[in-house]
Amino acid sequence: MRLYTITVRRWWAVLVAISALVVVCWSLGTTEVPVPSLIGGMTGARLAYFTPLFVVVATLYCLERRLNHVESAAVVKIARLDLGAVLLVVVLTHAAGLIVGMDIARNVTLLLSLALLVRWFTNEAAAATAGLMCLIASLMLGRTYQPSGEAGHAWWALPLYPADSFVAWLAATASLAVVTGLGLARRSR
Repeated sequence: MRLYTITVRRWWAVLVAISALVVVCWSLGTTEVPVPSLIGGMTGARLAYFTPLFVVVATLYCLERRLNHVESAAVVKIARLDLGAVLLVVVLTHAAGLIVGMDIARNVTLLLSLALLVRWFTNEAAAATAGLMCLIASLMLGRTYQPSGEAGHAWWALPLYPADSFVAWLAATASLAVVTGLGLARRSR
């Protein structure tokens, strides 16, 4: 199984993605790029805001690589190994979150949950796109302004919540628990 995990599934790609996430977030810091807002004007978004997609896409890549004839003859259920690998990805991302910010780690959990849910119904390309669309929709539609003029976020724009938001952490954890509890880390087909 070790050879299958390294050679076929290539879970090492996730470690490369997490390393890239740390390097990009650390080097970019709080660099912002202008993003149009549909509720008015241009706002800025940190470039690091999009780095969770590195890990999500790498995880989806590893889950897609399979040899059905080997998996059907395996002693250990591959779905169980996949579940363990997905949970390990979340744990490693949270370890990296100590360096780059826990909001990035929370967004990886949230976007990975969304991607696994979409993957269950469609395919990996649509799942990765769903994560990107969630980020873009949050940026373009989820930004609000407080009466004091400070930028805020809509209640549904979970990726925009600050790192210490209990509600966002609860939603990300609950979504991951539901997705893994239903066995959505494996494909429906």
